[in-house]
Amino acid sequence: MTETSAQASKPFLYVVVCAAGVASGISKLITAAEERDWEVGVIATPLALGFFDTDAVGTQTGRPIRSAWRRPGDPRPFPAPDAVLVAPATFNTVNKWSAGIADTLALGTLCEAHGLGVPIAVLPCVGDALAAHPAYRASLERLRGMGVRFADPYAGDVQQGDVRPEFGWERGLELLGAR
Repeated sequence: MTETSAQASKPFLYVVVCAAGVASGISKLITAAEERDWEVGVIATPLALGFFDTDAVGTQTGRPIRSAWRRPGDPRPFPAPDAVLVAPATFNTVNKWSAGIADTLALGTLCEAHGLGVPIAVLPCVGDALAAHPAYRASLERLRGMGVRFADPYAGDVQQGDVRPEFGWERGLELLGAR
């Protein structure tokens, strides 16, 4: 796919999607990013592909959803990122990324983005029991030390019946600054 001059002039955001139930709402994040003048490409963990409508998201971004490495000689389907937003970020992804494990395209992209100095924001989607695990707490500390920015996507008042507030997709964009 070739870049149009309008696309080429916009900053490019990689959205890394992990396998969590809220991933079904990823189109909300894409819409909010596009409204802030980002061009968006989605990279999904292999398991995340079953958690959102990949056809609809591909149509929305105008780009294929990436989840596998490209072969040598294949063209790059996305330009280099100006920023990366991981949403929703799972316990597994946060811990592997912090440890430098790059066994999927999503994790390899996150590991490489740090080395390139690309700003990275994260909206974790981790239950309280897993968030209490010492490995997770250490991973957050390590990633913060690398300059990774985190926000609580569930900040806000608990709704009636102890229901969490809606996942705050836009909080990740706020971490990356105004566009």
